[in-house]
Amino acid sequence: MKLVTWNVNGVRAREAQLRELAERERPDVVCLQEIKATPAQIPALLFDPAGYWAYWHGASAYSGVALHVRRELAPARPAFAHPPFDHECRVVTVELGPLTVASIYVPNGGKDFPAKLRFLAALEAWTEAEHARGRQLLLCGDLNVARAEVDVHPKERKPGAIGQRPDERALFAELLGHGLVDTARRLHPDDDALFTWWAPWRSLRQRNIGWRIDYVLASEALAPRLTRCDSLREFGTSDHAPVVVELA
Repeated sequence: MKLVTWNVNGVRAREAQLRELAERERPDVVCLQEIKATPAQIPALLFDPAGYWAYWHGASAYSGVALHVRRELAPARPAFAHPPFDHECRVVTVELGPLTVASIYVPNGGKDFPAKLRFLAALEAWTEAEHARGRQLLLCGDLNVARAEVDVHPKERKPGAIGQRPDERALFAELLGHGLVDTARRLHPDDDALFTWWAPWRSLRQRNIGWRIDYVLASEALAPRLTRCDSLREFGTSDHAPVVVELA
């Protein structure tokens, strides 16, 4: 299985790039965040030529997530849903046999930091409940937390900055403690340049002075199947890079 997750920062501005990425990588599952559009504003055939079931979850030019599943993987349209803690169109899930895939866009926290902490705590509780009922999970998307200092370029490290705060990182650690693996760190434990987001100024992306805030978190049972986790820094014009994960 190949999976791509990407914060597109506006799907209408990235439509051609999204098609190109789907054609190039041929992923089985595509998770998108920050689509910034309602379903009515998105071309109905955006993914049909590549053979995907498409689910768009957006209500305004803000936030929004999407999930796409290759029809070869799911001959019948799979069940898309939203956990109870979803708000502002930030989570959509799909069940594929024993596997649940989620496309997630955690609030940044700049306007309402307590809401971000509540969202992360709810995600943790939901993960625990899903594992308790025997589901395997792939949690994908912009989680808006840099796990550790190594996940932020030294020039971008700022004590107390939102996205690097100890309380956020503690909640992230608790989330992983419920049987999840950070796929990038499982495959690249010592890579200190594995960033996925760059501020859009001073050529920071070209210089790779960024943060790692986009993830694929997998249930421990899936970890032995991991063969790839790459951040495609050179692709696209969003301020985030697509992340590609493959499982044998």
